[in-house]
Amino acid sequence: MIVAVNPYVVTDGKGKEAVQFYVDALNAELISLQTFGDMPEDPNHPLPEEAKDRVMNAQFKVGDTVMMLSDNFPGMPYTVGNQVTIAIHIDSVESSKQVFEKLSKEGKVTMPLQETFWSPSYGQVKDKYGVEWQVSAVQQD
Repeated sequence: MIVAVNPYVVTDGKGKEAVQFYVDALNAELISLQTFGDMPEDPNHPLPEEAKDRVMNAQFKVGDTVMMLSDNFPGMPYTVGNQVTIAIHIDSVESSKQVFEKLSKEGKVTMPLQETFWSPSYGQVKDKYGVEWQVSAVQQD
């Protein structure tokens, strides 16, 4: 079952500035902001210095909608026009697999479903209409 659908904005290294801009312009409430430097260290994949202060994930509430924002990772392509995606949060790993599979039909998987430190099942796909989705199973307590 789908828990939430959120607009997700990606910026090219100006995430903190953009969050402040949107919070101010939209009279939004900042819920959270984490940088890549805040994530757990992985000795097999050391974090480049230029990534540490970039926004990994920010959430802010605009009316009844939670918007999300992150910076692209240094060195990753950034294409104007692709900077808004849709994040969909699902209540189980099995349901996330089903939704991901359906969205992938005739589309292109850009990041296969996998376990991450924030989700037991997370992946990215561009559907056959060119819409980019971030599919994420919600952590169960």
